[in-house]
This record gives sequence, C-alpha cells and structure tokens, in this order.
Amino acid sequence: MGSLIGRSLRGVVAIACVLVATTVPATAHAAVVVPAGVTAGIAVFDRQAGTFTEQQNADMQFRSASIVKLLIALDYLWDRGPDYVVPSADRTRLDAMLRSSDDDAASYYWVQRGYEAVVNRMVPRLGLRNTAPPPSSQRGYWGYTAISAADVVRIYRFLLESAPLPVRQFVMGDLRQSTRCAADSYDQYFGIPSVFGGPRAVKQGWSGFGNGPMTCSGTLSARASGVDLVQEALHTTGTVGPDDRSIVVVLTLHPDGTPFAKAYNALTGIVRSLNVPGGTRLPGVPFGTWGSGVRVRSGTTTASPQLAVVPSGTDVLVSCQALGQEVVVSPYRNPWWAYLPQFGGYMTNIYVNSPDNKLPGVPDC
Repeated sequence: MGSLIGRSLRGVVAIACVLVATTVPATAHAAVVVPAGVTAGIAVFDRQAGTFTEQQNADMQFRSASIVKLLIALDYLWDRGPDYVVPSADRTRLDAMLRSSDDDAASYYWVQRGYEAVVNRMVPRLGLRNTAPPPSSQRGYWGYTAISAADVVRIYRFLLESAPLPVRQFVMGDLRQSTRCAADSYDQYFGIPSVFGGPRAVKQGWSGFGNGPMTCSGTLSARASGVDLVQEALHTTGTVGPDDRSIVVVLTLHPDGTPFAKAYNALTGIVRSLNVPGGTRLPGVPFGTWGSGVRVRSGTTTASPQLAVVPSGTDVLVSCQALGQEVVVSPYRNPWWAYLPQFGGYMTNIYVNSPDNKLPGVPDC
C-alpha cells in the first residue's frame, strides 16, 4: 500500500507490544467451556480497556482455512494507495470473498499475487508472530496457511487502529455484511453470529467437512494440511459491540469425522461462554433440533414466506413461542411455533428436541 500504510506500521509495533503485555491470569479461563476432544485457540481483546478478557492457546497455530482471506484482501489493498481505487471487477470478487467466503475469488488473488508471497509480505507488515505460508509442496492451497488466535487479533487491530480509513471501510464494511449462506452453500452463522446481535463484523473459516451442506445446496470437500492434516477445522472471528469494542477469535479443531452440525454447536457453545465486553447477546433458551431442510418462516403457518433453513442437527435459540397452524409430521402433531432470533422467524416446535408440544421455560410471544 502507499505511504499511509507504511506510516501505519509504526503503530503495528506498538500493537504487538500490547498483545504481549496485556494478558490475563490463567484463572480467568475457568468459565470457558471447551467440549472434550475439541482443541481451541481463543483470544478476546477489549479495545476500550486495552486488555484481553480471554486467552487460551492464543499462540497455537491452526490451519487458517478462510481466515487467510483477510490477509489476501489486505495484500491487494496495500498496493492501491494513496487513492485506493478498486476496479469494479476486483470489488465484486473481493466483496464475494469477504462477505460470502468465495473460494474462487481467493484462489484468483492467491495465484495472481504470488501464492505464499502474500503471507510472506503480510507477516512483517502486520507484525504477525505465528503465521506462516503453506508448505512449498502445497503452495496452491491458501487454506493451509498457519495462523494463531493472537495473530488474528493483530490483524483486526491493524484494520481498526492503523489501516488507512478507505482500507478499514472496505474490509470491515464487507465483514459487517457477512451472508448466512456462504458461496459453497455452508451456513456460516456459527459462533459469533449465533451468540451476538449487532453491531458485529465476522470472518469465518471451515475445512475438512465432507458430509454435505447445512443450509443451501452444494458440498465442501477441501481438506487442509500444513499444521494439522486430519481434524476438521471450524473458526469464528470478528468484532462485537459498538465501535468494534471487542475482537473475538476462536479457532477450533474437531476429531476426524466430526459432522459439521456437531462442530457448529461446539464452537457456538464456546463463544457463548466467553466474556465479551460490549456484546449484545441474542435472547433465548438453547434447544437441539432434528430433521433436515427445516424451514424458518416469517409467520406461524406453512404458507408464510420462507426466510431460511435450519442447518440439520444444529442448536437454536428460542426466545418465545406462539400458537399457529397445526403441523403434522407423522406421528407428531403440534400447533406451537418457536421464534428463533438467530434467523428472525418461526419454526414449528415439532423439530425442536423437547418431550412436549410446548417448550419448557420459554414464554409466549
């Protein structure tokens, strides 16, 4: 990027020092819930207080999956200064890459800008400490980049505190418009979006799941290498709260063969247990679900417009329930509908894991 970014690097050195100095005692991690068998790298940084509220395995390297798309975007924008004019074709690709995690767009820039050279340039520019490019034998696989939770915090701090305003607005603007359904048809509202309402901005990552799509159509079969070659990876990163108060990063690995829904629930549960200053938590009682292709509708009838599809087997928050059209799914009949704040609509209670038609502990709408 132009001289503005060059000058901003002096701030990166200060940021790196803060990341070392402002740690929290180990006892602060006692409330974090990490399911058995799951490996997690966690970092939550309160920008207002200038300190971490959570850290666990923050320097541990994980394969980045789509989180490296932040570096790809920044590397591209670095050379656009001082005017930061982005041609329309590039803007379309970058928007798709950041909002909907489009892999084709990432691959386009990865090749165009020299494969591992993207990472090798960005590591010193941002003062990253645990980030490394893919092995030379697998240089075409950008998702094999190694990264840590602490380094992802550094990336977001650069964006929010040091990057030129046009760069910050471009990248963060796209992350604030993250789509529920990714370009490869996976539901990417696990973790941060399933726990916190706005304001928020997110960049998600997943790798190694081959059990089919969770919301739309299509499949994902990519398996990463480099740091871990086997386990499924699922990551949630971003900012939460007014003025991007808290940076939240949770990188996870799950035992080989873990279904996407199980990892989705586990990661969301970890995020739910974190201390995140400034975050507005979505209301509701968590319930498990069953069935596939379960529709969320704007009203309490099967004729109401469809808003979304619940990812098969994932947990949902239910904030209230209302009487509506009786739905029959033999041998079950149920007139009650659950309101899901994560989706902004209603789902028949038939597909909520509960012994009774009416859900316990949930008020009427």
